[in-house]
Order: sequence, then structure tokens, then C-alpha cells
Amino acid sequence: MKRVLLIGSGGAGKSTLARKMSKQLNITAFHLDKLLWKPNWQMTPKPEQAIIVNNLVRQDIRVAAGASRY
Repeated sequence: MKRVLLIGSGGAGKSTLARKMSKQLNITAFHLDKLLWKPNWQMTPKPEQAIIVNNLVRQDIRVAAGASRY
């Protein structure tokens, strides 16, 4: 397995599943909400989001979870 991307609606359980998968498989999980939201729930601007996501997918990531809005 190289990568798993979990996407879906808010509250669907993506982060919970990512945590469980990463623990059981002993792999790293990344949560897009933690990477793309700034303090006070300010969304990172789209150009900056693209840089963050592009840098993330270049890594040897294992599990990434995020809402379908990205």
C-alpha cells in the first residue's frame, strides 16, 4: 500500500478511521483540516492550499483524511 485518501462529508468519521488505520498498520496519518485551517477557523487561501497539498503528496504519505471541499 502506498497511499490512502479518505474524503467525505464533515462528521463522516474520516479522521477516526485514519487514526485507526494508521495505528493498526503502523503508518503515518495526515489530517487536512489541521493543515489547511488557520486559527479562528480561517481557511487558508486556495493558492496556499495548493502548495500545502502538493508538498504533502510528494511525501511518502500513507493515510490522508479530509473533507470533500478541498
